[in-house]
Amino acid sequence: MRLHVGCAMWTHARWQGRFLPARLPPGDRLRAYASWCDAVEGNTTFYATPSRETVESWARQTPADFRFVVKLPKPITHEHRLIGAEDELRAFLDAMEPLGPRHHALWVQLPGSFSPADVGALAAFLRRLPRGHRYAVEVRHPAFFAEERAERLLERVLAGAGAEWVPFDTTVLFRSPPTSDAERDAWTKKPRVPRRARALTGHPIVRYLGRDAEERTVRGWRPWVDTVVEWLREGRSPTVFVHTPDNADAPALARRFHDEVRARLPELAPLPEPVAADEPPLTLF
Repeated sequence: MRLHVGCAMWTHARWQGRFLPARLPPGDRLRAYASWCDAVEGNTTFYATPSRETVESWARQTPADFRFVVKLPKPITHEHRLIGAEDELRAFLDAMEPLGPRHHALWVQLPGSFSPADVGALAAFLRRLPRGHRYAVEVRHPAFFAEERAERLLERVLAGAGAEWVPFDTTVLFRSPPTSDAERDAWTKKPRVPRRARALTGHPIVRYLGRDAEERTVRGWRPWVDTVVEWLREGRSPTVFVHTPDNADAPALARRFHDEVRARLPELAPLPEPVAADEPPLTLF
């Protein structure tokens, strides 16, 4: 029984000296982060495909059961809109190969303009993807959440390809007006869609965005604790990413989420023991 938790990144200026050693070189920060969380979103790959050597360093810094959920590059999803991007996809998958089992899922985040009328392009794209990888799709067009026919169409396409639907739960953020610069910025950038908690595969992935105030973030994730407990009891192996607008306390919050689930399911495997922020990180393996 495994629940993996993580953040939107593995390094942050406000983590230095708190969650990561203050004078840690950039090339060692992932190793330190991996002592706090056992998963991470690969958001940077959206902007540029990293070199194979860079990805090899990610693999060296993490144990084999660590989970990377890496986002497809922008040219594939937003510029080509999944059509005619075979060369870019091939180059990206080649770069990710050194992750081996750590490459938990290829994350296809689609633009808000990608509507139910475009589902045919998604279906064709998923059919062309190589076997041996796990795939997860995030949509943002309101129709997929408001129209039952569109929702069922997307579910059929994803289920037919063995792909997961990734929910990005921003409902807590938009429940009341923002109270900080970070929250105001998030209001202008994050999608405003209903909460969705239906898993299609044995490996559901959740992105949860709270508030800068810790207790508001914790109150908002209570339904997810119930959902994740149910998934684990069903034999699924979920991954949950905890965000806040400023992400200042995200590693501690991700661990707290895991602790709340484990309080309900004591048999759940524990997270690793964090490296102290005032000590150099130990080798993980």
